[in-house]
Order: sequence, then C-alpha cells, then structure tokens
Amino acid sequence: MKRIYVKEEACIGCGLCQVYCQTEHSQSKDIIKAFKKESPRPLPRVWVEARENVSFAIQCRQCSEPWCVYSCLTGAMHNDPVSGLITVDAERCIGCWTCIVACPYGALTKDTSNNTVVKCDLCPGRDIPACVANCPNEALVLSEDGEKG
Repeated sequence: MKRIYVKEEACIGCGLCQVYCQTEHSQSKDIIKAFKKESPRPLPRVWVEARENVSFAIQCRQCSEPWCVYSCLTGAMHNDPVSGLITVDAERCIGCWTCIVACPYGALTKDTSNNTVVKCDLCPGRDIPACVANCPNEALVLSEDGEKG
C-alpha cells in the first residue's frame, strides 16, 4: 500500500505542498486560475504545521486501522481492499464530521461549501502525488508501506 511519509528534518515549512495539492484538485489545474478565479477555491488535502524551527506536512496516513472508516455513519469513508487507499464517496457523505473527530492525525478537512469531507487521495491519475513531486527539499516521500524512504 502506498503512503506519504514526512521527513521533518528536511521540511522548511514553505507550504508548496499545499499550493500544488490545491492546484491538482482544482477544476482548471492551473495555479493562477485555481487561486485567483475559481470559486469556491479548491481545498488542500495537505497542510503544513509549523512551530518555531519544526515544520511538517499533515495529510492522510492511509492507516491500516482506519478509525475514520470505522466511525463513518453512512459508509462514505471506505477502504479499498485491493489498493488499501482510504477514500470518500462525496455522494454518501452527510457532513456529520464524525470521521474528522476519529482521525488521530487531524488529516481530514471540512468542505463546508459541499458539506462533505476531503482528504488526501494520493492524486489519482498521477504516478507521484502533486505534493511529493513539488516539494523542493524532498521532505515528502511516496513509499510502499513500511519503507520510509
């Protein structure tokens, strides 16, 4: 199963992972249009926590014990048995936010404009997620489970 790992020692808190994530999940896939013209603005599936000289990206860890899936009242949050990817079915999500409370990493985001939850989806259709591909210090690493690059 693929996961994104963070190398805290390499993260400088620049936030480019967040910018490129938002762009990837925008309608236009264009960085200027995504931030200046799209409404509502696309939500990032990753964000940077920074305190003094420590910073790191937070995104879904694709847990082997996914409390978000276990807590979902409608089955909108589910774990693909083949890929292990945890996804959200926006059609089934009722915006109860139970999964947000259950996530031990704080990796889920409220999409209040659609009353759904959004989370890292590892950028379907891309070999390497946008956040990983655009991290200038290679602080984000896409790896198979158990291999922390």
